[in-house]
Amino acid sequence: MNAFLTQLRDMRTYLLLWGTQMISGLGSSMTSYALVIWSYTQQGSALVTALLMVCSYAPYVLCSVFAGALSDRWNKKKTLLTCDALAALCTIVVLALLKTENLEIWHLYVINAVSGLMNTVQQPASEVAVTAILPKQYYQKVGSLRYLSGSVNSILTPIIATAVLGLWGLDVVIAIDLISFVIAFAVLLFFIPIPEVRSESDRKEPFLESVKTGLSWLRQHRGILHLMLFLAGINLVASMYNAALPAMTLSKPHAGEFALGTINAVTGITTLVGSLIASSLKPPKSRVRAIWFCLMLSMCAENFLLAFGNHLLLWCLGAFLGWIAIPWMSSNLDTVFRLTIPKELQGRVFAARNSFQFFTIPLGYFLGGLFVDRVFEPIMAAQTAGSLLVTWFGEGKGSGAAFFFAVLWILGILVCLLFRKDRHIDALKDL
Repeated sequence: MNAFLTQLRDMRTYLLLWGTQMISGLGSSMTSYALVIWSYTQQGSALVTALLMVCSYAPYVLCSVFAGALSDRWNKKKTLLTCDALAALCTIVVLALLKTENLEIWHLYVINAVSGLMNTVQQPASEVAVTAILPKQYYQKVGSLRYLSGSVNSILTPIIATAVLGLWGLDVVIAIDLISFVIAFAVLLFFIPIPEVRSESDRKEPFLESVKTGLSWLRQHRGILHLMLFLAGINLVASMYNAALPAMTLSKPHAGEFALGTINAVTGITTLVGSLIASSLKPPKSRVRAIWFCLMLSMCAENFLLAFGNHLLLWCLGAFLGWIAIPWMSSNLDTVFRLTIPKELQGRVFAARNSFQFFTIPLGYFLGGLFVDRVFEPIMAAQTAGSLLVTWFGEGKGSGAAFFFAVLWILGILVCLLFRKDRHIDALKDL
């Protein structure tokens, strides 16, 4: 009990920030979930819906390196507050367009791009802020706590968003989002002190040289760079999965919104359990090998069962097997980064990571929506009853997305095998 109370005392500032941001994240997730359903019901296209996420993640690829250099120079707390406020303003614009019956898909593309830009600047500042307020011995807990909050959001988002959407409409979902933002903003403003970690050289270094510093550090530490590229390959598969999942579940007659919400809820419950397990486990002998085994399990299980299961129970089993080890992976990945990257460079290096590790996410969403709409659904529509593909993946709209999950299953395994023997990543095995 004394050890537990000591941990709470040491982590109280971080836990206050984490808890209020989790509440705000739940509100934002509800809005995003409701807008995905709204956009798919408007257009019935996986590509149109996937482009929402393309617009959100594109700023990561285009602006992250520059955002990291700015983040290392700027006051972290002011950066977080400003980005939060501008993102909330985008949500208010969506609400105003909705209430005046002027909301269109292209409005959401523009607003998501602006919100994504704010997140691009905010994210490296947030990473440095966490390092500044959290004692070193608790770094491993950060990854598991992040997945804990993510899992709670995944559990509650489809339940609350679907209920509120059905009873009161999209505008009430957005209003809840704004209320949660106000709570998190006020706590950060008045109750979260964030010490600065800038050095005098950071203030004097020219901006473009500051941008190059993060890239130069990664060139000199190839293990971290290759680990980011490994995660980029995983993110490509995962984002194509995310683009295809609504197209399959919302299209199949025995599935619909209930199936999509159930899979998301199971994913949330699984990551909650996985987070609790990860927070209690001792450090592995090799963190990078633990990362690989967790991702290999995920890639082998989930896409296979989504492709060939054709039943909600099997899809839920796939979600469980695909996500149970991910919090443990994330905890070790986060610890490797924080132990390896100097504090004064973390803003720039984490921002460079956003470019290298996350550049495949908008690409994956675009390709996932494109392949489902233009390749796999037409292939399945051309099949005759009783054909091998129909036997495996079903028939009608949504069967093409199931076929696509089979391709993602093979692709995910290949990505893991490709990086299994990377000597630069293996050099990190003693961390």
